[in-house]
Amino acid sequence: MILAIDQGTTGTTVLLVNEEGEIVDRAYREITQYYPRPGWVEHDPEEILAGVLDLAGQIISRAPSRVRGIGITNQRETVLLWDRKSGRPVHRAIVWQDRRTADLCRALKTDESLFRQRTGLFLDPYFSGTKIVWLLDSDPRIRSAAENGDLLAGTIDTWLVWNLTGGASHVTDVTNASRTLCCNIHTGAWDIDLLAKLNLPRSLFPAIHPSRHAFGECRVKGLPDGLPIAGIAGDQQAALFGQGCVRPGLTKNTYGTGCFLLSFQGAKAAIPVEPVLATAASSPAAEPAYALEGSVFIAGAAVQWLRDELKIIQTSAETEAIAESVPDTSGVVVVPAFVGLGAPHWDPDARGAIFGLTRGAGRAHLVRAVLESIAYQTADLLSIPSLNKNLNELRVDGGACQNNFLMQFQADVLGVPVNRPVNVETTALGAAYLAGLQLGVWRDAGEIERLRRVDRVFEPRISDARREELLSRWRDAVKRVLTHP
Repeated sequence: MILAIDQGTTGTTVLLVNEEGEIVDRAYREITQYYPRPGWVEHDPEEILAGVLDLAGQIISRAPSRVRGIGITNQRETVLLWDRKSGRPVHRAIVWQDRRTADLCRALKTDESLFRQRTGLFLDPYFSGTKIVWLLDSDPRIRSAAENGDLLAGTIDTWLVWNLTGGASHVTDVTNASRTLCCNIHTGAWDIDLLAKLNLPRSLFPAIHPSRHAFGECRVKGLPDGLPIAGIAGDQQAALFGQGCVRPGLTKNTYGTGCFLLSFQGAKAAIPVEPVLATAASSPAAEPAYALEGSVFIAGAAVQWLRDELKIIQTSAETEAIAESVPDTSGVVVVPAFVGLGAPHWDPDARGAIFGLTRGAGRAHLVRAVLESIAYQTADLLSIPSLNKNLNELRVDGGACQNNFLMQFQADVLGVPVNRPVNVETTALGAAYLAGLQLGVWRDAGEIERLRRVDRVFEPRISDARREELLSRWRDAVKRVLTHP
């Protein structure tokens, strides 16, 4: 069996996956979210590491002799710096949602075409590169230590592997590297010109490998000595792989903290003219592969907002019944632009808003409007021709896809079937499959595809006219929050 570590934005999940692709054991722990200023989001990397070690130790203790290796998937653009000798972080990790580098991104706009053509990305605070710049420039001592080669940088996968291997492996995979603004996706290597534009020392950066690779062996207390780490992928590419999307045109959407829609493209890195991302994908044969991606920054996080800030729900699970208790939102529209808007708008300065409030609007209408906003944002992504090309169905995963109201509404506003698998934890499955392919548990992509089992297909139920009416009202609300309509 394969141990899959899924280190996400709100928590860490560790799964044990058998050769039939079944989850036979799991453990989960939330992680602390830090918001030191408006628009800033941070994590404690040592808390993350401690949680991973504890959860992995629990799972392995229950099946010590049956674990063949480890696959890791992670929140992709969250990044940190740590001391090469002591291993201590110099600052909390800056989370992908963080917007503190918006001004820096604006200052680099004259070079946007260079970054776009080489990385497939846009200059946006979402990505890791400008976060590293901010960390270096936050303290002259940090900048000096980096210039002297005393610091290491990495996304969460890099941090975990470095610690799991006792500091022996400073590595990442191509999918995580492709989200940094520093990696040339055509060559799969760090781009010297882009590092120079950002004034980042090359010595900070880890070695880049394919997603299935011998990344290192465990040398840490609590885990079996020598246990191989054989698969790494950023969370959305891992989910794409876990959904069996390894043929051009197959598309998945993950409903987590954010919403991330990826369409597998094949072996060619084509940079689209539309406002979507070109990104590296995980390949079953360890060869280059690419995907197009549309990113929604706030999806499940909006439901957490209902729970934690407004305190009008106690659990995410109850939102389905609450939403279905009213026939519609009574005209209420929520645009959850808490940290700006991603594709297709790419407006980091947009902020959330609620429209259409009347005296009759109540708790259920607001809850339903939040769930509908998740589906509307995905519909915005699939209004982009390059993402919608040859789309016959949308494969879905992530925690929020278990909400039947949301999935039915998603099918309704898209006008295509929504296909939900039995196992919606496809992010962790993707990491497990990559490691298992490397270790010989599975032979090829065909075998992985056959492991996917369908739970339910949601068919569209509303008329084209009703669909257009709903989408028109949503788009009008979005226009009102944009800072560059």
